[in-house]
Amino acid sequence: MKKMIAPSLLSANFGNLEQDINIINQSDADWLHIDVMDGVFVPNISFGFPVLKYVSKLSKKPLDVHLMIVEPDKFIDEVKATGAIMMNVHYEACTHLHRTIQRIHAAGMQAGVTLNPHTPVELLEDIICDVDMVLLMSVNPGFGGQSFITNTYHKLERLRDMITRRGSKALIQVDGGVTTDNCQQLFAAGADCLVAGSSVFGSDDMIATIKKLKQ
Repeated sequence: MKKMIAPSLLSANFGNLEQDINIINQSDADWLHIDVMDGVFVPNISFGFPVLKYVSKLSKKPLDVHLMIVEPDKFIDEVKATGAIMMNVHYEACTHLHRTIQRIHAAGMQAGVTLNPHTPVELLEDIICDVDMVLLMSVNPGFGGQSFITNTYHKLERLRDMITRRGSKALIQVDGGVTTDNCQQLFAAGADCLVAGSSVFGSDDMIATIKKLKQ
């Protein structure tokens, strides 16, 4: 298993994104996590593709784009245009998930699938070998700064068992309430990549916090 950290831009200073992105560029972070929210699938709106085009020019880290939106298939080309390495869609938002994954792969990106806290990992049994990553939401999607849902540990263990049993190469990512206090337990339970928002961008030393999360 890997130990990757993907700081979430949702918690950055929107008044000075360039400064925060430059700090992430200098850190040990592996990816830059981008939450795109539409105010329909989740009760919030974040930023759209004109902003992401700007972010992609500034970031030296690969972009991990997480679409918290309805009908994500409509925006595969736009996500590809940002240079994203990973396009992540919600299981709950995709009527034809296998087709969506195929289209993301055809566009030249890795395909991730996100599960909300109430969605059981067993629903991915028949598609786990087709995806490159599964993102477990450890808070209810839509807002930063929420408390970690502890049932995520059990979901992590069940998902890791499924991946091993099926011979899948999918990574496991966890997003929500990740801190330096629970990161090692999450890695031990089977996570490969942790998304950290408030704990990184709200710290006094972002570079040191990212290093501590990885170690």
